[in-house]
Amino acid sequence: MEELVIRDADVVDGSGDHSYRADVVVDGGRIVSIVKEAADAGCQRPKARRELDAEGLVLAPGFIDMHAHSDLALLRDPDHSAKAAQGVTLEVLGQDGLSYAPVDERTLGEVRRAIAGWNGSGDDIDFDWRSVGEYLDRLDRGIAVNAAYLIPQGTVRALAVGWEDREATPGELERMRQLVAEGMEQGAVGMSSGLTYTPGMYAKDAELTELCRVVASYGGYYCPHHRSYGAGALQAYEEMVALTREAGCPLHLAHATMNFGVNKGRAPELLALLDDALDAGADITLDTYPYTPGCTTLVALLPSWASEGGPEEILRRLADEGTAERIRHHLEVTGSDGCHGVPVEWETIEISGVGDPALGEYVGRTVLDSARERGESPWAATRELLLKDRLAPTILQHVGHEENVQAIMRHRVHTGGSDGILQGAKPHPRAYGTFPHYLGHYVRELGVLSLEECVAHLTARPAARLGLPDRGLVREGYRADLVLFDPRTVAAGSSFAEPRTLPTGIPYVMVDGRFVIEDGRRTDVLAGRAVRRTPR
Repeated sequence: MEELVIRDADVVDGSGDHSYRADVVVDGGRIVSIVKEAADAGCQRPKARRELDAEGLVLAPGFIDMHAHSDLALLRDPDHSAKAAQGVTLEVLGQDGLSYAPVDERTLGEVRRAIAGWNGSGDDIDFDWRSVGEYLDRLDRGIAVNAAYLIPQGTVRALAVGWEDREATPGELERMRQLVAEGMEQGAVGMSSGLTYTPGMYAKDAELTELCRVVASYGGYYCPHHRSYGAGALQAYEEMVALTREAGCPLHLAHATMNFGVNKGRAPELLALLDDALDAGADITLDTYPYTPGCTTLVALLPSWASEGGPEEILRRLADEGTAERIRHHLEVTGSDGCHGVPVEWETIEISGVGDPALGEYVGRTVLDSARERGESPWAATRELLLKDRLAPTILQHVGHEENVQAIMRHRVHTGGSDGILQGAKPHPRAYGTFPHYLGHYVRELGVLSLEECVAHLTARPAARLGLPDRGLVREGYRADLVLFDPRTVAAGSSFAEPRTLPTGIPYVMVDGRFVIEDGRRTDVLAGRAVRRTPR
């Protein structure tokens, strides 16, 4: 007899088609049968060792977070309710061109310092891997939800070239090609870039194109955080579309927003650009989070020249009075490339986390407010914080536009990604609330998407981008990564005031046919594993 029958569920199967009522039978980690309208048709109903009454609940495929920053959180926090409680059953790691494989001893230390604001220092982690395959093997020891991995182009460049702003030599380019090929062979699903972060931003288009050719040869995709989301955003999107068309590589645009005052109301221009490329045969998808503010590290706002050479060189430049003044001028007057070409507006920069608890007074306040209290300029307060906290602070950047958010989420190639940074005392609420916020606010309350459309955006569409043939749909034979939620009550509990509050209305979540959330509570199940893409 099978393990479980989910009885009388309203199945929203991920295809975008209308929901239907059914009994769904799970056994051995897979969906083994679906009996539609069983109670009404009078047919014999399936039996199992356990029955779960799903009356009034929607059964959907588990949600896929296409842009996650849980690279160390999955290892440090077995509970991982931040994602599991949202109904997320698969996260895509290795984002924004910086993560922890492939590395050697030198680059591991450099990367750990560079993205401490995203993932913590890692002092509590046993870094017993160096290659992509070894990192995936580490995940296979047992994690809360499944995880796929993108090869981080910035880390690859740090390993082969260093942190200098220069073109790669032919030998260095070949080394990067080899590293990308090895990562793809070991199971990565594609490659990411952070083209406003060092050292990835120092790569010219020709270099990126060559690496994308390697990714494409293995059936993967390119996921860039491109060169500007502010001034020049449209040109940056155009650059990525042209680059991947030249390389013959599928493109997935990370957190595809149109932020800052210069882009208010300009989402239709982006969508027209994408539609033209799609109609011409381009293979493009994108992800967004359903909120207006962004989130990154405070040091990321600095001009790229100030970041050349890595974290220790940044600290040295900040400590020098003359160089620090040059940095201020680029930030406040010229418009730093790290701030997307827009002069920084200190009243929009809220400190969300610090590495040193002694600096906690900065958290939850804008740079402008903290500076006024101290009788300092905003730049002086920022410089002091970066130096004292050794580049660790994270920020919320309140620069988004609701009309752009809604327009982009309606698009035919849209998927969901939290871009959730789990570090800091007051992280962005998207880390704990992205998926229920889509379902509660944008589906039930605003009607921006129908329930069936939204579920497709969060399940089947990302599974197709990842090349996963047995995930993303409620289908016989598919893996039993499933979520049951109440469409009348599902909502994000997290807010900007209380960002770590868990969602409501999601009582059951299954990974590989095992409950990780049961009756609204986290179990002790660690059914997640690395999801490897098989090279074609």
